[in-house]
Amino acid sequence: MNRQNTLQLLLDSLPIIAKISGGYAAVTDKEGRRIKTIDSAGEEVTELVNVFYDSAAKAAKKGTAVSGCSEIEKGAQAWCIPIDDYVLCSSNIERIRSNNRLKEALIQSLPFISRAAGGEAVVFDKEGVRVATVSSHGKIKEGYLGTVSKDAREAMVSGKPKIGDSNYINGAKAVRIPITKEFGFGFNNEDTTIKNQRLINEVKKHQNAKYSLSDIIGKSAPIEKAKKITKIAGESISSVLIYGETGTGKELFAQSIHNLSERKTKPFVAINCAAIPPNLMESNFFGYEEGAFTGAKKGGAAGVFEQANGGTIFLDEISEMDLDLQSKILRVLQEREVKRIGSNKVISLDIRVVSATNKGLEQMVQKGDFREDLYYRLNVVDIFLPPLRHIKEDIPDIVRNTIKKMNIDFGKFVEDIDEEALHFMVEYNWPGNVRELTNCVERVFNVIGNNNIITKEHLPSKLIDSSNQNKVEHEDLKSMLAGYEKKIIENALKQHNGVKSKVAESLKISTTTLWRRMRDLDIKDS
Repeated sequence: MNRQNTLQLLLDSLPIIAKISGGYAAVTDKEGRRIKTIDSAGEEVTELVNVFYDSAAKAAKKGTAVSGCSEIEKGAQAWCIPIDDYVLCSSNIERIRSNNRLKEALIQSLPFISRAAGGEAVVFDKEGVRVATVSSHGKIKEGYLGTVSKDAREAMVSGKPKIGDSNYINGAKAVRIPITKEFGFGFNNEDTTIKNQRLINEVKKHQNAKYSLSDIIGKSAPIEKAKKITKIAGESISSVLIYGETGTGKELFAQSIHNLSERKTKPFVAINCAAIPPNLMESNFFGYEEGAFTGAKKGGAAGVFEQANGGTIFLDEISEMDLDLQSKILRVLQEREVKRIGSNKVISLDIRVVSATNKGLEQMVQKGDFREDLYYRLNVVDIFLPPLRHIKEDIPDIVRNTIKKMNIDFGKFVEDIDEEALHFMVEYNWPGNVRELTNCVERVFNVIGNNNIITKEHLPSKLIDSSNQNKVEHEDLKSMLAGYEKKIIENALKQHNGVKSKVAESLKISTTTLWRRMRDLDIKDS
């Protein structure tokens, strides 16, 4: 084929190549000067005639095909192939231009999308990196630009929309949609969910019992057992006694029992027996009439039994009652009636009693510090709540659930906790149990700033120090045991004049084991 025929063949192919590539197709001479350029619609781009194309010149000089970024449109790709005295070139610049126009239009629409969704709206690239983020108020969120969304990346890799729960806010939903191979967009309803949950929480403040079984986090065997008994107790009418250390969530279980029962629409009244001064105990429990004692409120006041009538009374820290008050409480529970201080009027009661203690009531009964008859009246169904140090497998779930709750309270978007920080939280013994853990996460939210991952640096120093101390103690114990073992073997060797078979026999180990331990403990064979 002669030179002229080659050129004509290349020129004739340009419309087809441009259409398939979604961009420009061109033929240049060996110096890279454009002879003709055709767009994807088959029209010639006359302003590019005689314009030099560096990549084409490189391909002609090397004698091989080259590819790389387009010299006309940022983000577009191009290739050049030398053929005889010419270079055939193509790019996808029109497809990229179309994508970029679509992306810009989408970015401009984000304020409207975010307002309609009631949350954040974002545009992300093929790696899941946020290139534009707008809040539900239509404001750009600069702090999150450049951060990677794992779910967005998954959507881009799979090429399918990812619809699911928000990573930050309990109850919120998030959508991530790949638009092209180069970018996608997403939105959530987090702000609306936060507003709704705050409203619900505000309403709950005026309710009697706001917690239910779904609020109890944990899948360990002891927690599953406690939840199972709680469900059974909720369907029963009997008294319940909850055992657990301070901070294990005894009132949460008590409220769950109430909300599972037929009394859930009736009052739930909690009283902490340890928090009331002894001289105010009776007036708080039984109520009083006006003028019953110095300082009695005008019109009198109902006690907690009267307030709980028809519903559930929760007696927390029941072990802190003195014996005299225990006798009076027992009478109220037996007779199902109460009289206010200073009144002869009998008030009939219909109440369910749930009690809690962090002490062993059986031992108190044996010592005479707690009435046996009251103990049996209260302890019909018992629930044991384990300390957090005994259910460490539940700590990751509790931490992550607490993070989502704190996101609502603090208006933050903390996504997760890294493995190192979580390790320190699991290793710590939590003497204050779940209450202390919740306090710890709240402290983290006060120091984390705009970071969306909790790291070791955000944790209280006592968690880090405790973990390091545990390591030291383990190492100390290991070295102490090794030293003790070494001394025993050395004494046995001396006693049996170094005869290994007799030493092994006296220590009730094999000769092979003896040799190995001597080597490991650096015991010289004398």
